Amino acid sequence: MKAARIHAYGDRGSVAVEEVPVPEVGPDEVLIRVAAASINPLDLKLIGGGLDTYFPLSFPYALGTDLAGIVERAGPLAARWRPGDRVIARPDPVRGGAFAEFAAVPAAWIAPAPTTLPLTTAAGLPTAAGTAWQALFETAHLKAGQTVLVHAGAGGVGSAAVQLARVAGARVVATGSGANAELLRRLGAAQVIDYRTEDFAAQLRDVDVVLDTIGGETQHRSFAVLRPGGVLASIASPPDEALARAHGVSAPFVFHQTDATRLGLAVGLCDAGSLTVVVDREHSLEELAAALDHVASGHARGKVLIRPA
Repeated sequence: MKAARIHAYGDRGSVAVEEVPVPEVGPDEVLIRVAAASINPLDLKLIGGGLDTYFPLSFPYALGTDLAGIVERAGPLAARWRPGDRVIARPDPVRGGAFAEFAAVPAAWIAPAPTTLPLTTAAGLPTAAGTAWQALFETAHLKAGQTVLVHAGAGGVGSAAVQLARVAGARVVATGSGANAELLRRLGAAQVIDYRTEDFAAQLRDVDVVLDTIGGETQHRSFAVLRPGGVLASIASPPDEALARAHGVSAPFVFHQTDATRLGLAVGLCDAGSLTVVVDREHSLEELAAALDHVASGHARGKVLIRPA
């Protein structure tokens, strides 16, 4: 089969599409014929070695941590899954393997694919929806009636977070470019702030929750818009604890962990018509370099997908 691999930490140019054996399936694993995989900023960090403390890779390393596909066969302890089942999965980043024609994934990291989305589109669900859910509900404990600020609301995690917060009954404020304002309102944002022409810190006060997907100066300036006791949940970088104390807020760093139960709940929202996946573009596996470059630009609108076949 074909798979995208790296043989050492490096830049995006070090990624190669190679012929490799189809993975062996362990007793508790499922072999999935990949219909599509989704690129995440995490993939870029893994290529560059920026997360080797958290995710030490063994080389050669097969890239990819989000996929949707069809079950080819299952190990004896994974009999829940049958050949032909449509599934989505998020492999452990240390293991990777989604940017390939087949992937072997532990059964505990798999959920049924939504019935309301094309299977390829569903590949954009696991990390984006899972991260947003974990940050908003398990970390920040967002509740109905509260106000949440979602930075980069048109991105992969951001677009999922806007929808999930809306479903939970929160008032959603999102930052994004003016070109994405209509999309953000359609997803559920009550207020859209154009980061290119407007200052979110000058417009907002007493926000209950900030979902920081950017880090840096945006993260630092977000503390000032929170109410005392509010929460800044960051998926971009660990927040400044001293700054959080000075503002009387909490500021956890959200380290996404795969949870098939959580993923199944997100699938349920898709099937109920309350959650969808915003797709920026699709590329073939041979076009992976261009796809990675687009994600690295920081201007992807939703998810960038890879179709291996």
